[in-house]
Amino acid sequence: MRLFIQLNDGQPIGHPITEDNMRYAFPSIDLNNLPSNFSLFERILKPIIGVYEVYEGVQYELVDGIYKDVHKVRPMTNEEKQEKINEAKNNPPFPSWILNEEECRYYPPVPKPDDGNRYRWNEDTTTWDIIE
Repeated sequence: MRLFIQLNDGQPIGHPITEDNMRYAFPSIDLNNLPSNFSLFERILKPIIGVYEVYEGVQYELVDGIYKDVHKVRPMTNEEKQEKINEAKNNPPFPSWILNEEECRYYPPVPKPDDGNRYRWNEDTTTWDIIE
């Protein structure tokens, strides 16, 4: 379904409007020949944010003649990155697990078997126990 957005002095106001709501709220507008105070709108999904990136929000911007969601993402500063690593170091899932700082993710000292069975980590023996 198409989306539309209202404009004021060429700037989007409010939020996108579905085609059905547009027809109901503005029955006299030809949706195939929009007046200058309306534009087509394209919804863009929020990107997957990397482990050392910060999502700063979304803005509606004109891109190639259509207003779209433009998601703002920035890399973490060195200080933010170090804070995240330090927080992870203070919260291991198990004492024996090892932090991979590049991914800011813990890994067990013994890889989990990949044989279709379900396993639970046993910290006392530092092995994977099968769940029956």
